[in-house]
Amino acid sequence: MSTVPDSDPLLTRLRDDRPLVTVELRPPKTGLSQTESMDTWIDMYHSVRRLAREDTVIFLTDNAVGESEEENLRHLVTNLAGDVSSDRLVPFLTSKHSLEYCRMYADRASAHGFAALTVLGGDRSVGPPRCVEHAYELRKLIRKRHPRLSLGGWANPHRDAAQQVDFLLDESFTGEFYLTQIVSHHDVRAVEAFVNEAERRGVSLPGVFGVFLYRSSNPRTFEKLGQFFSVPAEGITRDFESGMSAEEICAKTIRTLREIGVGKIYLSNLGFKNPEKRYKRVVEAVD
Repeated sequence: MSTVPDSDPLLTRLRDDRPLVTVELRPPKTGLSQTESMDTWIDMYHSVRRLAREDTVIFLTDNAVGESEEENLRHLVTNLAGDVSSDRLVPFLTSKHSLEYCRMYADRASAHGFAALTVLGGDRSVGPPRCVEHAYELRKLIRKRHPRLSLGGWANPHRDAAQQVDFLLDESFTGEFYLTQIVSHHDVRAVEAFVNEAERRGVSLPGVFGVFLYRSSNPRTFEKLGQFFSVPAEGITRDFESGMSAEEICAKTIRTLREIGVGKIYLSNLGFKNPEKRYKRVVEAVD
């Protein structure tokens, strides 16, 4: 049973009616030289510190889009301890590791004062197999060990809305919030159907919807990304051809989401170099 305190700062902010633009960042890929890895971590250290001064939350991925990444928790503990409140930092943990690793990861996160983890299954088509069949099983295991950790799960508005809401309402979901798959203003009707179904059936969990910063209309990039989430390639290409910048396209999605009642989003693909600058440009374009 969850004993997450009602005063948990992350949940308090996610439940707040005010809009919130959070950030998803990726650790450097494994296999980089020591110098390349160190340079990337240094850049991220400065970026996270700057982003944390804003009204935002920072999610750090775990082997995103099928590429092996250096461990997010090690970086947070080693380089940011004491500099950024752990309330602003939410690591991802996927089940694409051994069960023992996942247990130890949660133990370390709790011991170092992190208030929340986003626990996901991980893409089945690439990388190592999952240690459990479904992410909720891993969340239940972590909940038993650390009942005061806020846990996040996953929903996909591109799939059947009723089924996705079933998952969120199931008592085995084991979480206090959820993130969604990447969405766009080009597929807003599917998102709206999911939002309406969740509202109609009384989903109380706060949701954070994914918005991708497409930096170009490169067909090869669309093809690669399409292996992991729905990419409205024709629509994004038209946006660029109309003269819109990457940040303006991203901002249009955020505005469209707000129009249908979605106030919490996370920005994905801000890059390794100065993601806080892209974040600021997007936020300014929204307002």
